[in-house]
Amino acid sequence: MTTFADPSTFPSVLESTTPDSEPVEQPVTESDVRSFADLGLPSEIVRVLNREGITTPFEIQAATVPDALAGRDVLGRGQTGSGKTLAFGLPVLARTAKGGRARPHYPKALILVPTRELAMQVADSLMPVGRAVGVFLKTAVGGVPYDRQMDALRRGVEVIVATPGRLADLIERGACKLDDVEITVLDEADQMADMGFLPEVTELLAKTPESAQRLLFSATLDGDVDTLVQRFMHDPVTHSTAPAEASVSTMEHHLLLIPPAEKFPITSWIANRDGKTIVFARTQMGVDRLVEQLAAVGVRAGALHGGKTQRVRTRTLAEFKEGRTNVLVATDVAARGIHVDGISLVMHVDPPKDPKDYLHRAGRTARAGESGAVVTLVLPKQRRSTQAMLSKAGVSPGEFRVRLGDEKLAEVTGAREPSGVPVIEEPEPRRERSGGSRGRFGDRPRGDRPQRSYGDRPQRSFGDRNERNFGDRPQRSFGDRPQGDRSQGDRSYGDRPQRSYGDRPQGDRSYGDRPQRSYGDRPQGDRSYGDRPQGDRSFGDRPQRSFGDRPAGDRFGDRPSGQRRDGQRTDRREGPNRFGSSRPARSH
Repeated sequence: MTTFADPSTFPSVLESTTPDSEPVEQPVTESDVRSFADLGLPSEIVRVLNREGITTPFEIQAATVPDALAGRDVLGRGQTGSGKTLAFGLPVLARTAKGGRARPHYPKALILVPTRELAMQVADSLMPVGRAVGVFLKTAVGGVPYDRQMDALRRGVEVIVATPGRLADLIERGACKLDDVEITVLDEADQMADMGFLPEVTELLAKTPESAQRLLFSATLDGDVDTLVQRFMHDPVTHSTAPAEASVSTMEHHLLLIPPAEKFPITSWIANRDGKTIVFARTQMGVDRLVEQLAAVGVRAGALHGGKTQRVRTRTLAEFKEGRTNVLVATDVAARGIHVDGISLVMHVDPPKDPKDYLHRAGRTARAGESGAVVTLVLPKQRRSTQAMLSKAGVSPGEFRVRLGDEKLAEVTGAREPSGVPVIEEPEPRRERSGGSRGRFGDRPRGDRPQRSYGDRPQRSFGDRNERNFGDRPQRSFGDRPQGDRSQGDRSYGDRPQRSYGDRPQGDRSYGDRPQRSYGDRPQGDRSYGDRPQGDRSFGDRPQRSFGDRPAGDRFGDRPSGQRRDGQRTDRREGPNRFGSSRPARSH
């Protein structure tokens, strides 16, 4: 869990509020940020926070926690990285713990987030605190099987952290019902509106009780978010600790004007810098292509976008957090809510068109008092539109015209020339099957399994086996054997003197080798297949209906008028015929 720095290091937009003015939003004073115990949280929660090294609340936490604990609807607006997760998470856990266990399928609190990664991050942050107060949390996100989520809801979940799409699916399947929800949280509400989730979010909120408490947290509180506020929130109190612009004093912004032909080389030099770097591209295809190009010049990078499976996305993000990969190339799926310590540079390979997107991307660095830089690569044709976008975002970047190898490029970004040695990726896990063959997954060398390699087994080769060949029966091996290695009574397959196919004595009863009944050239008096005496009881043996040569007047299925089946044939069972009746035959 993240250890938060002293909030005094952050600027407060509310410090300018004077007692004589009429504040639109609730002010935050220095006395409000002394400790979590002063906010009215239970002692168990305060003890867990102290154990995790979280001792002093951020401004957004100090401002919103008392009102949320009191049961009021809260609107919280704060810059990314300002601690909104604990601002809504701690009151949710404290209030939910008072009501006891949840009923099966009926969670007591709902936290809606826009992305899977943010849902998992919120759950990871709150689980240690939840265990301390006996509250069970569960994520419900897409890209993973339904089974575990449905099983957890069946056992009873107090708090469910969900993305709108998966929660709607679980409700439709009858696994989750929102009738008992006491607190509903919308995190990154503006992003959910931007991503088109507003209809689903509206439908989900309508399923919760009208009297339920609502907490809405976002970096911005405008546009479609106001629609949700007007419909579902009752007399909300608003707390804001940052303006909707990039005002973090520890963040530097740079706009690099580059030649079109040098876009990728400059990108690769910047990606090869020391420290963690997150690179934003516009499309999923652009992300994958850039990762492949970086690997070809010796820069190992991970790809993160909505087209990846959840298992791959989780693994990629974990490698980046743990430092096994220093470069993460992502779409806007990683622009909001995802917290990774130590990101010192954000690079926009494709400049965003929306000011809010720029601010959210930039917010991945300079978090919790750390310093960081934001670099935007701009081609000549993108210069004017990018400058207008940055102006709307409240950013005044340093503007430089650079080429590959310039000292200014290294000074601003720490760019270094890549090694040029291609990165060799490790083979995919067994579940990632690369083809349709059953024996090999990925690109595993043939020598990985010396005892199980196909066709290269000394004791188990096919054909020439001395000991335990196919079937582990030395007398029954399939293949070429000396003529005298078996006695007449040997029963090995395919080599039986008395029972060879087509060359047996007349008395032998092997299949298909009966001289009186051979199919083909027979004497005129021979009985063909299915042509037996009347007393024979074999199936389908009727003299008048034999398939083959018949008298000219006999037609298939056409018996003379008045001819009856009884008496003309004897079926397998006793009686006139197998149906127990003596009806005349029907002409066809």
